[in-house]
Amino acid sequence: MMSTKPTIMLVDGMALLFRGFYATSYTGNFMYTDKGVPTNGIYGFLKYFLDAVQTFEPKHVICCWDMGSKTFRNELYDQYKANRGEPPIELIPQFDLVKEVMESFGVPNVGIAGYEADDCIGTLAKEYGQTQKVLILTGDQDILQLVEENVSVAILKKGQGNYAVYSQENFLSERGLLPEQIIDLKGLMGDPSDNYPGVKGIGEKTALKLLTKYGTIDGLLDNLNELANGVKKKIEENLEMLHLSRNLAKIHCEVPVSCSLEDAVWSLNVDHVQQKFEELEARTLLKLLKQVG
Repeated sequence: MMSTKPTIMLVDGMALLFRGFYATSYTGNFMYTDKGVPTNGIYGFLKYFLDAVQTFEPKHVICCWDMGSKTFRNELYDQYKANRGEPPIELIPQFDLVKEVMESFGVPNVGIAGYEADDCIGTLAKEYGQTQKVLILTGDQDILQLVEENVSVAILKKGQGNYAVYSQENFLSERGLLPEQIIDLKGLMGDPSDNYPGVKGIGEKTALKLLTKYGTIDGLLDNLNELANGVKKKIEENLEMLHLSRNLAKIHCEVPVSCSLEDAVWSLNVDHVQQKFEELEARTLLKLLKQVG
């Protein structure tokens, strides 16, 4: 799994909550409290979260969140994530509730208006990674660009307790690229889920081939005349969008967030959490608590 256990686990709260919500909601199973509050997203989130704590045994845990839907990326490109509708009505009350649950665990919630959770994760990972081993828990492949010497990424895979863990040691052999090349890969091929196109007509296979040969988008642009005419034409016609897409794909690691590690020590107060679980009528989750005490 990991050669050494992480000191700090940074949790991509949005990725886990959405994953937890859609894993159960497709069957129409929303799970409500007696007061009519839906809890299925929180339930899924906690199953992933508690399993990861048990698997990776971090000493510190911090959870990062988006704060509102508009960020600086929308100012760069007004169609950024414009393909995403409003969150399902059943999910909306769970955004605040899940943060309360994290507070009951003594886990700090970190987020800043105008930036995405990814940017907060990137900033904290760079800061802590100078002296500590950091593991980022997510379902989002974009975050792979943050892998470096002391920073690993655990991607949730299908099924409970399955992770693909990427570190500096295994990244190139597993992905065929270096972590920083993920940004240029997205610049070339775009990202349909975030709604930016990259270079129209260039898919993952061609983008990988180009980056393997030229290293970066800049290296590629310096050697445009070597390219096949079709690829060269596509790049020349979409040059502005290529640069914009690369900028949208890049996680910004200098946002004004901070979190003291003293505030993030993982020390489970079962009574405190139990009280919150009872409030949410999440009785089956109480069993999971015993495993991570």
